This record gives sequence, structure tokens and C-alpha cells, in this order.
Amino acid sequence: MNRRLLVLTAAAVGLGAATMAFALPPLEKKDRYKVGFAQMESNNPWRIAETKSFQDTAAACNWDLIATDAAGSAAKQVADVDSMIAQGIDVLFLPPREEKPLIPAVKKARAAGIPTFLVDRSVDPNAAKAGEDFVAFLGSDFIDQGRRVAEWTIENFAGDKGIIVQLEGTTGSSPANDRKKGFDDAIAADPRFEIVASQTGDFARDLGRQVMETLLQAHPDVNIVYAHNDEMAIGAIQALELAGRKPGEDVLVVSIDGTRDALQAIIDGKMGVTVESSPFFGPLACEVMNRYADGEKIEPWVQVQDRIFTQDNAADHIDEAY
Repeated sequence: MNRRLLVLTAAAVGLGAATMAFALPPLEKKDRYKVGFAQMESNNPWRIAETKSFQDTAAACNWDLIATDAAGSAAKQVADVDSMIAQGIDVLFLPPREEKPLIPAVKKARAAGIPTFLVDRSVDPNAAKAGEDFVAFLGSDFIDQGRRVAEWTIENFAGDKGIIVQLEGTTGSSPANDRKKGFDDAIAADPRFEIVASQTGDFARDLGRQVMETLLQAHPDVNIVYAHNDEMAIGAIQALELAGRKPGEDVLVVSIDGTRDALQAIIDGKMGVTVESSPFFGPLACEVMNRYADGEKIEPWVQVQDRIFTQDNAADHIDEAY
């Protein structure tokens, strides 16, 4: 009996409308699954590595994987999910580009009887909730990532006054919102530091460079750059060097992700720290999906534990970075 018949049967035997309103779609136990992965974009190493992780996992997990690329468009990502629903996927893994625009996609999948797992980003919890509208969120604690960067900065900044420029991620996305909050709240506890500018670079290297060039003109005395991801941090390093500044000497650059380029920048002395945000979600997705098919109750947040990379350990881990 497929999941749609199971839902209808449950209603017929009298679970009641109130109970059914919060019952997640079941996932039938079977040998192969048609799995949808609606990627938001593929314009940076992190996203490419995440998609590859799902592709590499497909064979081992007995998936017939349907993977799409929304090319940075929330509207296309919603349309991609609509297409997957029409193709009869069994389960959906979705990294929402933004917190609010992807809520309709989550709700449509649930209404179609398709268990949905949010991966690496979540949606507005006031509009869609884990355990009700989707099964679970698989990902990092973005607030904690920002907090850890701030704490490392406070401990390792050698100057008297820290003039900070912040390069934010995609406006409206959960990592941008939370990485800003975690950093801002922690850095505000030390009066030596002041955030003089905070502007989005959309998690992109080239835009991060352009934004940094502009902010340097307005704030030539900046001596700390906090980027919400490594791509923007590398772009900022390029802008600083073009302006005659010396990243790692007169400007401390700190970031989040743990990419190969960032670890190399740390080894080269141009960057101070990056807190890991792993893109390798494929194996975890397989494990959690199988647990759900076995009838286990999945925790609302399947939290990923992140490492921190500095001059002390970057060289030890660069070979495993993406």
C-alpha cells in the first residue's frame, strides 16, 4: 500500500481531523526510492560538493536520484519541487535558498504525501515547523558558528580597537540571519570592537570582493573582516591586497565553511580562522531517511557537529577539504 493510500486509510479508520493535521506522511519501507534533491545553486565549491555528496550516496543508498539546480532563484527552486512532486518522488531533500519563499514548496510536498527533509538551511519556523510540515532539519548550528568566530576573534585580536566590516550571506537565508546574530551578540560583549558596516555579498566570491572594495573606501581603517562564508572571505582578501593592505598582518580575516581555499589562506597567513560547515550531507541523509522508513521518530533537528580550523591544524586537514 503506498503512502497516499495509507494516509487515506488512517483517516477512514477515525484518527480524526485534528490528529491528521499533524501526522507526517509515512515512508514505505522498500528496496529502492525515488529521491528528489532540489539544489539552490551550483556557483561555489560548497554547493558543488553538497550535490556531489548526494550523487555519490545514491548508489550506496539505492536511490534513483533526481537532482536539480535552481541557479540562485527561489522561484525556480519552488518550480523544481513542483516538478519532482509531479514525477512521483518518494522523499524530498531541500536546501531552501531563503527562509520564506520556499515555504510553499515545503507545504506542497507535505500535501502530496512526500516526507521532506530540509538540508543545511531551514525555513521560517513561524510558518513551517519540523515534525508537522516537514520531518526534520539536517544541519549546523549557524548561531553557534558565528559565536565561535567572534570568540576566536576576541581571544586572538592583538590590537587595541577592532574596526569590523561584516560580509553577510544571502539576504533572508537562515545561515546569514543566524551567523550574523551569533557573531554580533558575542562581539558586542567586548567594548574593544565595533562593527562599522555590514552588507550582503550573497555568499559569492566575486560579489564579496566588489562589496569589500566599496566598504574599504568608506572605512579605510578597517582591521577585521568577518565573512559569512569562505568564498566571500577569499574575495575580501583579493580586495584588500588590491588596495595595498596585508591580510593576516594589518587586517584579520575570519570566516565560516572550511573550504580548501580557506585552509590554504590560513596556512599562508592571510586568514585567521574558519569554522567548519560541512557540505557532505549525502550519507547523513541516507541514514536519517532509512531511520524514518523504519518507523523511528526523527528528532526535529539532526545537528551536525562542526570543527574549527586555525594555523594550528589547517595543514592537517587540507587534503580532506573541498
